Amino acid sequence: MATVSPPWSYTLQLPHDPRAPGIARATLRTVLAAHGLTELTPTAELLASELLTNAHLHTKGPYALRLHAAEPDRVTVAVWDTDPRVPPGFAEKGAPVLAPPDGDEHGRGLHLVRACADAWGVSVLRELGASKGGKLLWAECAHVGKPGTA
Repeated sequence: MATVSPPWSYTLQLPHDPRAPGIARATLRTVLAAHGLTELTPTAELLASELLTNAHLHTKGPYALRLHAAEPDRVTVAVWDTDPRVPPGFAEKGAPVLAPPDGDEHGRGLHLVRACADAWGVSVLRELGASKGGKLLWAECAHVGKPGTA
């Protein structure tokens, strides 16, 4: 049983290292288990995996995983990176994400995020003071069937 009620958040700073996404997913599983949210783990891990992989493949700097719960049975998975460019499909809520051609090995991640998340979005961050700018891609998942969830 969770000992800390929402709101809570955790941020894991990650170097640009090919092992970083796996370390972040392990951290996500640990945090959700500690808060009694293991039923969200498969979806949250998929969302994190896609967002972390995009940050690793398409940026050169560090990135970070942020987990946030503002209410019970709902978690937001967010990934910050230093590149302010918004990937196609996250720029506008109604914008279609073009499917990659058959046989392509890349380009399906945003389809998965949009299909599996209860809500998703992006914030472009301006460089202010200690901030490093960049963007924050986020996706939310909730435990279906409980009051106040999707």
